[in-house]
Amino acid sequence: MTSWANTGARDLHLELRGAITPGTRGVRELLLDALRDTVRSGRLAPGTMLPPSRTLAADLGLARNTVAEAYADLVAEGLLGSRQGAGTWVLDGRPTPLPARPRGAPGTPTHNLMPGSPDVAAFPRSAWLASTRRALSAAPTEALRMGDPRGRIELREALAEYLGRVRGVRTSPEEIVICAGTRHAVEILGRALGGPFAVEGYGLFLFRDALAAMDIGTVPIGVDDHGAVVSDLDRVSATAALLTPAHHFPHGVPLHPARRTAVVEWAHRTGGYLLEDDYDGEFRYDRQPIGAVQGLDPDRVVYLGSASKSLSPALRIGWMVLPDHLVDRVVAALGGQQFYVNAIAQLTMADFISTGMYDKHIRRARLAYRRRRDHLVEALAPFDVGISGMSAGLHLMLTLPDGTEGEVLRRAGEAGIGLSGLALLRHPDARAETPRTDGIVVSFGTPAEHAFTAAVDALCGVLASVGAARRPTG
Repeated sequence: MTSWANTGARDLHLELRGAITPGTRGVRELLLDALRDTVRSGRLAPGTMLPPSRTLAADLGLARNTVAEAYADLVAEGLLGSRQGAGTWVLDGRPTPLPARPRGAPGTPTHNLMPGSPDVAAFPRSAWLASTRRALSAAPTEALRMGDPRGRIELREALAEYLGRVRGVRTSPEEIVICAGTRHAVEILGRALGGPFAVEGYGLFLFRDALAAMDIGTVPIGVDDHGAVVSDLDRVSATAALLTPAHHFPHGVPLHPARRTAVVEWAHRTGGYLLEDDYDGEFRYDRQPIGAVQGLDPDRVVYLGSASKSLSPALRIGWMVLPDHLVDRVVAALGGQQFYVNAIAQLTMADFISTGMYDKHIRRARLAYRRRRDHLVEALAPFDVGISGMSAGLHLMLTLPDGTEGEVLRRAGEAGIGLSGLALLRHPDARAETPRTDGIVVSFGTPAEHAFTAAVDALCGVLASVGAARRPTG
């Protein structure tokens, strides 16, 4: 027979299989089998409280002694725990699983210096939880429906204020569309604008791959000490140029002011767009961050941002600030619905910004990352490596002697260090004007605070092992 037992706050489904013979023993055996199966199968997690014997007996139509004796037998078998006045609960009675067979996927490195993530151990959990509670308490019922395809108005309003105040972005809530991160934004814009896209000769391969998967080509332009060589745009045919003006990835330099003006002029002259990836624009350590190029011309610049570097990539919250005439086209490319970012996360982010907690978190993170960068630069001083870029962001680019990148990455892998090589970031069609450079990208933002010093020491050990230490002079 099959019965539902009400455990007070929960329902419990028990299957008493087999015929019940006269007498208490037959019923008890069926109950024992049902409870054993429920515990051993994992349907009741360890720590789950069972109903009092009186309650379970009444729900199943059994004698109380039958249930009490069944409980006692399972306590003796080690499947249940029981204490006077504390009730009866489930212990871990499942068989010990065999170790999982490795599937060949690389594990997390011991020392994670891979770019792409902030220190997620520093995520402001308490403040985020408080924002979630406030946001849910204040949310109207309609906020739990699909709603505006551009995203929750609360978040768009908060972003319009924040981006204008902090990054010099000129926009309104009506011109902001929420997405699931910058890569998602690039995919949407690829559908909306078509291709090809001009990209920096060195840059994040994830964007190139995302566009290639949509049969949208990318054409590289040069990169030098002043950022993207925007004059190269005149020799290519592109609907948009995807650049990192505030802090080039990976070289770490800002786009020269004359080139900021020139790329806007190119967009006007050709009818194209600058897609401004402001991936870590808030993290400038030597002075105030450079304002967004979007402020120069909101009609030809699409500003892209996210919470991935400031909070966590797991949030999957990003935003596009669009020229007004592109909003409908982008919404259509989204599918006309907000499928991608859940409303509760949007409402929480809106509260986090509007209450000043986001500013507070950024200021705290900026101090921590500046200390880390200074520590890393000091630790690298004894080595014959070039350090590229301004005092900003979450990574350093280290140039290495020709022909040594592969060996450094190999030894780093053996030492459990996660690094990115420059070869992976170079566009396969990059011209000779963007020469091949041996080097690595080191994130000083990724490790947890307690693990950072050990990661830097391990990196220095690898550099020493390949003979990168400077020779004494004099």
